[in-house]
Amino acid sequence: MAAGRGAELLRPPTSSGRATFLELFFDLAFVVALARVSQRFAELGDVTGWALVTGFGRTLLLFLALWLIWSHTVWITSRYEPERSIIQAVVVGTMFAGLIMAVTLPRAVEERALPFTLAYLMVMVVRPLVVAVALRGHPRRLVPFRLVVWALASTPLWLAGALGPDHLRLPLWVAALTVDYIAWASGWPLPWLGAAKVGRWQISGTHLADRYQQMFLIALGESILVVGVVFSGGFYSAGRAAAFAVAFVTSALLWRIYFYRAGLLLTETFGRAGMPGRLGAVSGRTHLLIVLSVLVTSVGYELVIDHPFGQPRPSWLLFVVGGPTLFLVARMRLEYETFGKASRSQIVGVAALLLVTPVLAHWAPMAGLSVVAGVLALVVVFGVLRRRGRPLEVPASPIGRETSGDRDSEA
Repeated sequence: MAAGRGAELLRPPTSSGRATFLELFFDLAFVVALARVSQRFAELGDVTGWALVTGFGRTLLLFLALWLIWSHTVWITSRYEPERSIIQAVVVGTMFAGLIMAVTLPRAVEERALPFTLAYLMVMVVRPLVVAVALRGHPRRLVPFRLVVWALASTPLWLAGALGPDHLRLPLWVAALTVDYIAWASGWPLPWLGAAKVGRWQISGTHLADRYQQMFLIALGESILVVGVVFSGGFYSAGRAAAFAVAFVTSALLWRIYFYRAGLLLTETFGRAGMPGRLGAVSGRTHLLIVLSVLVTSVGYELVIDHPFGQPRPSWLLFVVGGPTLFLVARMRLEYETFGKASRSQIVGVAALLLVTPVLAHWAPMAGLSVVAGVLALVVVFGVLRRRGRPLEVPASPIGRETSGDRDSEA
């Protein structure tokens, strides 16, 4: 009977795979958060050497913390019925915590470390407790309890980093986030209970795919916002106008490359997967790289629009070239996850960007951004020509195939 009451929270097979309006509302907090991440990355435009490495590392750590919060929330709404009041309360509470993390993020590694940490821990510790209580006697209640135990294991590191000396904050937080990600990847193993790996979970795969697509579009929208705000906020010149146009074209090309055709078929791919949880875990890491690459690329837009024909700055190539290169690498992963093979056009695109990078270090920023846009355009053209006259491919993912022993009592 207890299991029956707890089972009311589980997503029924007839549940819609589309995101609810509450989930789209929840994403608004992460629109703010991604904008703040881009802001921190943009501050590195005039930094070089070790300061650039450490600055990039700090911002990357904050982004990874935000991604973990968003990912856990997406899995909750893909696993449990988002129309239930308790799940809606969990999503709204997470949104508030995410908003706190977003507004503190510009100085989260500095004087606002404590509120950022407390908001993060509120989600990681309190949220799974609420879900566990709501599940009552259902076997799945063991999974959120696992999350609580592992979150409590990393909590001292998070708090020590927030309250301790500034020079120890980054290493302590790196250790804490490493614990959280290892727990996620290994299924939060506990003595006598073993692990509950997410690859074995029963989830709505189509819902998860839908959410990954939406987060990519949010990141892409943030890049368009950067283009518009930076161009409108400064003086007008032909050079800045040209950089503005090339930046927009680059974002449009990123959209085209993502959705043709693997990104477009993501929902169908998940629908065909016997074990959508396994595919979701792999695709989640891929979309982490995709979203990060778009954010890094948008910083390159800002730098080039402000100084289109300024002095060559090799450190800017991390954003102008590094972002699109990372995007193509991640998109190659997505191609394999969807069709079980690599994209030749994207492999050629990565090779081309790596080959021209040393030359671009001596050219004006505008030239670098234009070359990147040209390479991405060639990737699109070659991809279309290669498929011309051939029947449309159907998803054939090698990931997510169900075998005996894949299910467990906590799935």
